Amino acid sequence: MTDRYAVVGNPIAHSRSPAIHAQFALQTGQELIYERLLAPLDGFAATVEQFRAAGGRGLNVTVPFKLDAFALAQERSERALAAGAVNTLIFSPAGILGDNTDGAGLLRDLQVNLRFPLAGSSILLLGAGGAAQGVIGPLLAAKPARLLILNRTAEKAGRLVRRFRDAAAAVGAVLDGGGFPGPSDAFDVVINSTSTGLSGERLDLPPRLFAAAGLAYDMMYARDLTAFLTQAHEQGASRLADGLGMLVEQAAESFFLWRGCRPDTAPVMAALRAG
Repeated sequence: MTDRYAVVGNPIAHSRSPAIHAQFALQTGQELIYERLLAPLDGFAATVEQFRAAGGRGLNVTVPFKLDAFALAQERSERALAAGAVNTLIFSPAGILGDNTDGAGLLRDLQVNLRFPLAGSSILLLGAGGAAQGVIGPLLAAKPARLLILNRTAEKAGRLVRRFRDAAAAVGAVLDGGGFPGPSDAFDVVINSTSTGLSGERLDLPPRLFAAAGLAYDMMYARDLTAFLTQAHEQGASRLADGLGMLVEQAAESFFLWRGCRPDTAPVMAALRAG
């Protein structure tokens, strides 16, 4: 019986994960089926259990269920515990293991694919949900000079600051948080972790946000510029990048966890961009 995997979210029809994992499987000689699962907003656990009971081997988890996946996992990796969010579920007879590959995927895309050094940089992270939680620890491990978290609800950003304060202190980074629009400081890289890229909603951003050669990075991806990247371009960002590279890199990490082999991401990203 061919092993089954899927990505679960709401919405999910836009997801390119099936195409990515199909290319990974072909490249590595792995036999598997990878699908999309649309879970009701109040039915994540039931959707996962149904897939698992039908023989599913693992799931990628996307918006808005990464915190639900953390709660559902019976065992959690160190990365998942640090993030407080799960984007990869691994099923075995022993139970459900939750991991988080978002941070590894983001850092590899920024530092390897985009060749954007983070050490000593100033970073602005927009949003304080599951996607943000998954990348704060890895971003701090890259030793930026400063990381500011902004969220519509300032207290939610403040909770993340308190949670990661020790990690920031360990690398000598200044960690702060607040609500939109935030201070009118210039940042080397501004990362959007909110889901506004899917809705087309514009964020209430402060002016003069981007430093010279500043990078605007949206964790969401689209064939055209996302609403955030359009906004960033209007505000003078000199470099724009969507989250397709992060998606492929975190998927490669998930594929390695499931199958024990690591695919080459470069040709997969090239094929997706061309398509």
